Amino acid sequence: MNSNPPQADPANQFAPDDLYGFPHYMLKEIHEQPQAVQTCLARYFPKSSAAVTPPILTNLNEVHILACGTSYHAGLIAQYWIEQLVGLPVRIRSGSEFQAAPLPMTANTLTVGITQSGETADTLNAIALDKQRRLAQAAAFQPRLLGITNQSASSLSKLVDSTLPTLAGAEIGVAATKTFVNQLIVCFYLTLELALGCQAILPEKIQAYWTELSRLPAKIRAVLALETQIKNIAQELVNQQHCIVLGRGVNRAIALEGALKLKETTYLHAEGYSAGEFMHGPIALLDAHVPVIAIAPTDSTHTAMVANLRQVKSHDSPMIGILTDDAPPETAALFDHALMLPAIAHPLFPILSVIPLQLLAYHIAVQRGLNVDKPRNITKTLSE
Repeated sequence: MNSNPPQADPANQFAPDDLYGFPHYMLKEIHEQPQAVQTCLARYFPKSSAAVTPPILTNLNEVHILACGTSYHAGLIAQYWIEQLVGLPVRIRSGSEFQAAPLPMTANTLTVGITQSGETADTLNAIALDKQRRLAQAAAFQPRLLGITNQSASSLSKLVDSTLPTLAGAEIGVAATKTFVNQLIVCFYLTLELALGCQAILPEKIQAYWTELSRLPAKIRAVLALETQIKNIAQELVNQQHCIVLGRGVNRAIALEGALKLKETTYLHAEGYSAGEFMHGPIALLDAHVPVIAIAPTDSTHTAMVANLRQVKSHDSPMIGILTDDAPPETAALFDHALMLPAIAHPLFPILSVIPLQLLAYHIAVQRGLNVDKPRNITKTLSE
């Protein structure tokens, strides 16, 4: 976390009232992601490993995350990163459930609220409740509150001790795209800060992550270059009524996010699952009319994922793979369509793997003749 005071967010960086030739805001904002990520990286990276970690992030026993919707999925990825790379236990709860079932009040706990606009009522209410119940407790239980939001001057910022702005620029389309990706950048930054604070990762490993992060804008552009292929896949799915999205490890959260994007923009019934858990019952849903999208990078989950996918293939479901370009040929051969993404350090793959799912949801919705920027029954608090 930067020790300097927060700077003003870039004003009108992405000219939100101008589509610049794009047919919809959602597509424009998907294509703005390399620039949005670059802006975020410039704010948070690189950072000297000799810098002092702020007191709010030191001597922690646990991290609690409160969020809703797409921000909740960002929280799930943050949970994976912090637990696996730092070794701190993380509990996450949706803001809408917190009041009825608050997380246990543990000592020396950082509570992180994630909301794109900084105005999500359920998340704000959860953070306010956590703050109120802790203020009357002993010193070890006092609130340590951190906000991650695209709007620094928001209700969230007034509630928390410190705010990490995501700097994505204004997002007009209801479906979150670039704000989600920038949330992930900030969550990974927080992970590395926590790792520095407890010396959980060697400095050279942190430097290797910084190097990978610096390459992200170029790798995102490489993923965006797959749009024609993705548009053709969308044409094959446009009349489907159901879809399954599978992932393992850190990419389980992207399966959930991809399914959410499909539901809220295309009105297609999509479900995201951990690939392993999908075998324990939900696999009964499959037939030739239920396409399966699998996120299957060449990482430590690859062997188990391929075993799951061989079972899926035996049910005649159309299969779409989101792979890394170092995937074995036999893995790519499992799929009717294989999208080959640039290889990247395995924990960071969700930042790339979500983009094909954003584009797929967009193109299915457009081909269905739907209002992709303003899906039915959904409202959005605009932020910048």
